[in-house]
Amino acid sequence: MRKHKLSCFLIVCNEGDRLDRCLEGLAGWVDQLVILDSGSSDNTVEIAQRYSTEVHCTDWPGFGAQRNRALTYCQHEWVLNIDADEEITASLKAEIDDFLSRDAIEETLVKIPWQTILFGKPVNFGRYASPQGKLFLKEGARFKDAAVHETLILPSEKVRCLKAKLRHYSWRNYRHLQEKHVQYAALSAADKFKSGKRSSLAYATLRFFTDFTQQYLLRLGCLDGWRGFLLAIVLAQYAFNKYAGLVVLQRTIPITEQSSL
Repeated sequence: MRKHKLSCFLIVCNEGDRLDRCLEGLAGWVDQLVILDSGSSDNTVEIAQRYSTEVHCTDWPGFGAQRNRALTYCQHEWVLNIDADEEITASLKAEIDDFLSRDAIEETLVKIPWQTILFGKPVNFGRYASPQGKLFLKEGARFKDAAVHETLILPSEKVRCLKAKLRHYSWRNYRHLQEKHVQYAALSAADKFKSGKRSSLAYATLRFFTDFTQQYLLRLGCLDGWRGFLLAIVLAQYAFNKYAGLVVLQRTIPITEQSSL
């Protein structure tokens, strides 16, 4: 039995086709389930309300701001940050329960390995198999106010890594795989531009090759067969698009407008 109570939050939009799979493992297990919807046009809200009485309909301020908003609704000592494309397994729940059953907990952050499912099979190497900081001590926690890749910031960070994996069904099909990376590249480019960072097409091209090498060779994506090669190419494209997008912003937004950003 857990000695420390657990809140869980999700931020969602148009996730009706896969939300049941996520929420079935959470409802009745966590002590509080908070769901923020940012304007779904499908049946996402209706599904969410079947599992939780704390469903809030909001605008969309960006990933970081939305996660911080969700965090304000969380009432308990520990918080689990889950996305609609993820699934908690029985073995992962048991390991989290064991962690939260201790009298005293020194750690402030728990990382959980991703088991990303790509076109029906898991990928076991590379960026999408790395541990994710999903469970954390709420006191003093906040997310970086970024449009995408919103980093969790803690007053102090003492990490524990679990063994059980969090299933991750990120992409519905090949088109979704490409569209999501292009969208995130554009958002990241805008964030970098607003923070004063600059780039060049030469650097964008260099990042294509270095990111491919990192994902496919250094992170052993090559051991995932054709799925590993495909992901390495997609991540290389993502890196190129991010810095090429930054170049476009540099060259198309007038200096006067840049100074006001």
